[in-house]
Amino acid sequence: MKRIFRHYMFPGFLVSVVCLTGCKKQNDFLNAKPNQGLAIPSNLNDMQLLLNNENIFSNNYPSLGEISSDDFYVPTGVWNSVGAIEQNTYIWAKQIYPANSNVGDWNFSYQQVYYANSILSGLVNIPKNSGNTTQYNKIQGGALFYRAIAFYNLLQTFSMPFDPKTSSTDLGIPLRLSTDLNAKVNRSTVSKCFDQIESDLNSALPLLPDLPGLKTQPSKAAVFGLLSRIYLVLGDYQQSLDNANNFLKIYNTLQDFNKLDPTAYPVYANYSPEEVFHSSLLGYSIEIDGIVDSTVYRSFNNPNDLRPSLFFYNYNGDLLYNSQYDQQNNISSTISTNEMYLNKAECEARLNNQSQAMQDLNTLLITRWKAGTFVPYSATSADNALIQILSERRKELLFTGLRWSDLRRLNKDTRFAITLYRNINGVTYSLPPNDIRYALPIPDNEIALNPIPQNPR
Repeated sequence: MKRIFRHYMFPGFLVSVVCLTGCKKQNDFLNAKPNQGLAIPSNLNDMQLLLNNENIFSNNYPSLGEISSDDFYVPTGVWNSVGAIEQNTYIWAKQIYPANSNVGDWNFSYQQVYYANSILSGLVNIPKNSGNTTQYNKIQGGALFYRAIAFYNLLQTFSMPFDPKTSSTDLGIPLRLSTDLNAKVNRSTVSKCFDQIESDLNSALPLLPDLPGLKTQPSKAAVFGLLSRIYLVLGDYQQSLDNANNFLKIYNTLQDFNKLDPTAYPVYANYSPEEVFHSSLLGYSIEIDGIVDSTVYRSFNNPNDLRPSLFFYNYNGDLLYNSQYDQQNNISSTISTNEMYLNKAECEARLNNQSQAMQDLNTLLITRWKAGTFVPYSATSADNALIQILSERRKELLFTGLRWSDLRRLNKDTRFAITLYRNINGVTYSLPPNDIRYALPIPDNEIALNPIPQNPR
């Protein structure tokens, strides 16, 4: 059965605020008129209500990178049926957005930033005391986490990949740190953007509980997981490893795939037990009709590997994705145990700890094989271990929103750099490694309101 997806279009972070469901006070904040901004919540309970709104903080994460990646392809007929933004993104066109387009990937993330800033601004006026310390810390840490992940997602979509040689001059994103809707904020450098993200996360870390009450809420484990992801992008493998280890000290649950029903949809009735933080991507229709590349499918070449039966299903002869969707029919974008084992394994290999790297990889893979059939992988060198780990990462993290970042960072290494191709209407399009189109253009509406340099295409 085909999935029905909702494609949300948020009408501009600076010019509108979405109306959301929830309790009355929560709606009072979220329905604030744009000329007055968001009314600053005045007490901790109000702030907690705002922070708990999953429609704001857990949904609609940027998805243009996923459309630009090689996780799926679409035939010409499907491409012809989708909107112009999806069409143009898919073929890496010079012009992505039609005139006056509202670009959800930009708007929703800055909406998260705005609400996080509103909470942080409100906290300044509330004294911390012995009676409210736990709630105060959790709210402050949560707002810092959500702002950090929003900045990170924007940076991965609208700025060029991190390069240590040029990051101090490469343009990042506007770092909006206040609730002033009229402030003109220029693009900070990529280096300064990562400094801000790291600062927010390091500040959030001591304020949050080890694990969340709900998987859509921040926690220490989620902070460690996001830091591990970020340091992997930065090429700081020791820091990425340390944070993956800290994550796994708190939470190391892996799902035994033998206990899952491949005919179920969704595969997980609620959340995967491997998730520590759950969010979802914007639901563009082109992704829903995306077909699994045959080369990727064939890479699952062991008959005892249970992942193909859970990850994919056959629909009228096409292989489509299955278990990557959550119970709300959105593409899951999570911080999870499987990613941390893969981060840890990769970092161990890059740090020449070959034996530990393979042990980490095998710890994950044994849960994906038919019971009693798994033969542990071995490696002849640290480089050989890295090749195997990246191959398994490619398979394990399909359609999770992480491939675009992986392409961006791995293209810096000629051993793993690849050119992407599309064929539409008999025309072949390509995206070479390190191409300037690895940064999506800034929406024209944003530049009209806040004049900042556009990304070259």
